[in-house]
Amino acid sequence: MTPKQHFQYAVAEGVATITLNRPERKNPLTFESYAELRDTFRDLATDTTVKAVVLTGAGGNFCSGGDVFDIIEPLTKMKMPALLAFTRMTGDLVKAMRACPQPVIAAVEGVCAGAGAILAMASDLRYATTETRTAFLFARVGLAGCDMGACAILPRIIGQGRASELLFTGRAMTGDEGFNWGFYNALHPVGDVLAHARGVASKLARGPGFAHGMTKKMLHLEWSMDVDSAIEAEAQAQAVCMATQDFTRAFEAFAAKRAPDFKGD
Repeated sequence: MTPKQHFQYAVAEGVATITLNRPERKNPLTFESYAELRDTFRDLATDTTVKAVVLTGAGGNFCSGGDVFDIIEPLTKMKMPALLAFTRMTGDLVKAMRACPQPVIAAVEGVCAGAGAILAMASDLRYATTETRTAFLFARVGLAGCDMGACAILPRIIGQGRASELLFTGRAMTGDEGFNWGFYNALHPVGDVLAHARGVASKLARGPGFAHGMTKKMLHLEWSMDVDSAIEAEAQAQAVCMATQDFTRAFEAFAAKRAPDFKGD
């Protein structure tokens, strides 16, 4: 994968770490970083060397959202066609995160606001601290809460009523609320979140990569299926997984009383 210009990107032992790296501004996004993130997640869909992804921010904060002067101010001067091109582009970032087969794990400390909250929401697993503050603050800047899929995804994570409150008010969800409501999978001490997220990512990277990708795909597709259709879709998906070498490796390892060495094929 080509070097990144607008954030840090590193791969080690099958885990890609994406670090938003403008700590002096709490890691806001720009037009360019949105697009580069979108393209990065699209490229991950065909990158067989990466088995899991960690998304984090530098300097003790995750992401403060769209940069006020690099994005917000220019948007106030744009006409509708350009505005729609921008909102579709940001939505494409979420689509790319959901479409890439690797589990995406958000390590969230400090501020997680606006588009930053969306990036956390679009991840598959999320870890934070009691000090983390997560705000879908679009209403506070005169915008609707329906941004980048928030009205579709957030209620499925925390419930319709809680999502409605956050999207209407723009108030910050505390770390404890995020954990108790199911937005965060676990809370860890300040400074420990990234290490824990990487540990989870490493464990997933050693697992059956093709099967993990299938799990992620079905979790996404089954939102719009009735139960009977979902059961049939899962039957087909699982049959495909049973034809993989990883399934055979798992059986052989079990029979030999050893840990399986998954290859993702």
